[in-house]
Parts: sequence; structure tokens; C-alpha cells
Amino acid sequence: MFDKFKQLGQLKKMRDQALKIQKQLAQEKVEVSENGVRVVVAGDQKIKILEIDGSDNSRAVEVLNKAIKKSQQLAAKKLQSMSGGLTGLLQGS
Repeated sequence: MFDKFKQLGQLKKMRDQALKIQKQLAQEKVEVSENGVRVVVAGDQKIKILEIDGSDNSRAVEVLNKAIKKSQQLAAKKLQSMSGGLTGLLQGS
């Protein structure tokens, strides 16, 4: 029984570390400018700026970020089904 509590504590610690890294990544920026197109992406994979020939494309940014989020959710769902989720980890001992 105590092993399961220990595992939960370890999971919380890992989750907290992941959230901290995610916040740090959100502060990082990558900028690419090429052929009149400028894109700024945060380290958390969110598009911040999309300019084409100096024109702001905030509507496109919104749609692209929604598409990225959906693809991330799909990937997370696939990974969770492959790993059996946390239940396998908690029942493993």
C-alpha cells in the first residue's frame, strides 16, 4: 500500500517538473524569416507571430495553434493507449 503512495508522490514530482519545464519553454522564442514570411514560435510549440510580406496574420495564427493543439492531443491519446495510461504503472507493483 505504501508503495502506491510512494509512486503517486513520484508521479506528482515528475508532473511538477514537467510543468516547470513547460513554463520555461513557453518563455523561449524561435524566429524564422524567409522569402517575406516571418514566423515566431514559442518553445511550447505555439505560434506567436505570422507575418507575410509585413502583414499580420493573427487569424491564421489562431487556426494553426488549434490544429497544433489537436495534433498534440491525438499524439497524447495514442501514447496513452500504447502505455496503458497510469493504471499500468500503479498496478505494476
